[in-house]
Amino acid sequence: MKKLTAVTMPDKEYMLPGNRSCVGCGLSIAYRHGLKALGDSVILTVPASCLTVLQGMYPVSSMLVPCLNTAFETTAASAAGIRAGLDALGKRDVTVVGWAGDGGTSDIGIQALSGAAERNTDFIYICYDNEGYMNTGTQRSGSTPYGAVTSTCPSGKLEHKKDMPMIMAAHNIPYVATVSPSYPIDLYEKFTTAKHMKGTRYLHLLIPCPPGWGYDPRYTVKIGRMAVLCGMFDLYEIINGKLSFYGPSLRIATGEPREPVEAYIRAQNRYRDVSMEVVEMLQEWVDKKWESYKKMGYCETD
Repeated sequence: MKKLTAVTMPDKEYMLPGNRSCVGCGLSIAYRHGLKALGDSVILTVPASCLTVLQGMYPVSSMLVPCLNTAFETTAASAAGIRAGLDALGKRDVTVVGWAGDGGTSDIGIQALSGAAERNTDFIYICYDNEGYMNTGTQRSGSTPYGAVTSTCPSGKLEHKKDMPMIMAAHNIPYVATVSPSYPIDLYEKFTTAKHMKGTRYLHLLIPCPPGWGYDPRYTVKIGRMAVLCGMFDLYEIINGKLSFYGPSLRIATGEPREPVEAYIRAQNRYRDVSMEVVEMLQEWVDKKWESYKKMGYCETD
């Protein structure tokens, strides 16, 4: 097999010109490459979210795959229902995918998702995490990081974000992976891995958002990389309980120093007024997270 590169990736496009995403939208990058990995035999279900806006609604859509628009909190329930219907028809070769935002996943959608994971329902669930309810006015979500300004916490959020990938891993499902559109080859390969497995598979995407985070749209890929290099977001996958790091996160796990958190957050207007105390608390949060990885044996130690 040829090594996967930007040149050898499949030519077929499932996300066509004419979508309604914002300029510099990280979700559009992830959606384009994710659909390439998922291929033709797929049915998606998407709740009220930026993704609904991006792809358009029936009968006007910029997608080549069938997609059901569903209520905000019902992505996992909808995906489970589609899976049951396909199974009843004997169509086991169709991949069912629920693709929802962090609000619809970590907050109002977590009940149905947890239930499906407990049953190990055979579908892929993808959370695109732009760290807030960006489609409805930039309100804070459970995934909004500490100190970030939103329309509902104008002085900055007072809690750290939920760790949804580890919450899902605690359900003992076959596959959990974290992904960034700033690393499209890694994204494609993890989507492909998930496609060829059975049971509940969960992928968590960090999606930089120019209007919600407050940066020039041309820097979306750079912002996504900065998040990984400073350790605010880590690239790994967990297959049947075994965790492995990838890309820059693997280099960090094997001894390469992390970039300072401050450079990453100072590049975003949502942190424009944060004090050094907040910067230090975020750095401490990242440091403790990586210390926990070391204690669990996932990193090389001196």
